[in-house]
Amino acid sequence: MKVLSKLIEYSFAHGVHPRENKEATVSLPIQRMPFVNEYVMPLNQQLGAQCKPVVEPGERVVRGQLIAEPGAFISTNLHSPATGWVRAIDNRRYPGGVFARSIVIEADPYDSQQQPNAARDWRHLTPEQFVAEIQLAGIVGMGGAAFPAHAKYSIPEGQRIDHILVNGAECEPFLTNDHRMMVERPDALLLGIDILLHNLGAKSATIGVETNKPDAIDILRGHIRPDQPIKVAPLRVKYPQGAEKMLIKSIFDKEVPAGGLPRDLGMVVNNVGSVLAIADWFQYGMPLIERVVTVSGDGVRQPSNLLVPIGTPLREVLKFCDGLKDDVFQVVMGGPMMGTSVASLDVPVLKGTSGILAFRQPQSQRTREYACIRCGRCLEACPYFLNPSRLAKMARSRLYEEMQQYSVMDCVECGSCTYSCPSNIPIVQLIRTAKSQIRQSAGKVA
Repeated sequence: MKVLSKLIEYSFAHGVHPRENKEATVSLPIQRMPFVNEYVMPLNQQLGAQCKPVVEPGERVVRGQLIAEPGAFISTNLHSPATGWVRAIDNRRYPGGVFARSIVIEADPYDSQQQPNAARDWRHLTPEQFVAEIQLAGIVGMGGAAFPAHAKYSIPEGQRIDHILVNGAECEPFLTNDHRMMVERPDALLLGIDILLHNLGAKSATIGVETNKPDAIDILRGHIRPDQPIKVAPLRVKYPQGAEKMLIKSIFDKEVPAGGLPRDLGMVVNNVGSVLAIADWFQYGMPLIERVVTVSGDGVRQPSNLLVPIGTPLREVLKFCDGLKDDVFQVVMGGPMMGTSVASLDVPVLKGTSGILAFRQPQSQRTREYACIRCGRCLEACPYFLNPSRLAKMARSRLYEEMQQYSVMDCVECGSCTYSCPSNIPIVQLIRTAKSQIRQSAGKVA
């Protein structure tokens, strides 16, 4: 592995340094997950409106076929991850312990499950056509937020995009899926950036990568052509370096205004997986029907980086990884800082699922909570310069209007405050619940 010389690290103020725990999967190549018997496709896999089914139970579908259309502009298409039959459209288990309306597909065991392979033109599109293409492909933010990607590219009149920022920080502990994609598919990533530069009219692009991925930095730099206005920015290893506002602050020393978006600064920020999905759509005509997932944690028998069809039950993914150890009691979908504990292994892999982590009791057991000692560590950790302790106290007292006066909606729920609290107060969980109540009272989707 090449040693990076004269490395200039970009960073931001505050943040925390959790143990990386990436060693189990960092050097493991991506494997393709075998097809299973049944796939569950929830209709609310993205932020925004729920999708509307365009298929009926009993209907035969092919891999990559449209099965649900957007319910509104802030919504996306949904495609079949496998060739087979629609067996049901009903409520199925969903992360968070709830049930969600889903399309259930039974895979045809005798079909070869070939992926679509028909290139699409990206050089002669109007801005409106490009936005429609991305929505048609069903692409969302694949770092976990699952915000519909086409909405980012719908630029209001009077604004313009000058710079594309690609998020390859992958600051969450345990996760290595973005790292492996950068190492194994650099040309596809650069193609996706070229497509964005061309269709958004941007002048340049930057890929932000933390310095604990020196092989990815070297490989990407080695594949960038002299005529490509793309550079790689090494980032200091710190959490939450991958938050888009922190990424912008680290690399450009600019702050997104409160309540604003990166496009207010002439930028669009995309995760590595989303950019690769754009490249796959235009190069092969393949919509977002599969994604790379890191399976790790001390409760997994065989940690892996897997290319998994969306809709695959977690139970099947873990089975492919030789199952769980006997003393596992917590499985997390996503990373340990911002992920969600699942109540059942029957929940499916979603478009925004970056990891499946299993922990044994000694590592993840709940510790006793103590009273706040006003040490200020949560203030020192918060990258948005909020007062997490005060917000948590207000949340417990249900002072939701007062919380808004203290900019609670600017919190991105990164969990740095909870991680740094010596009293083990679940600060971010209290804030998250309060924000959900505020959105519901305002008539918005929580």
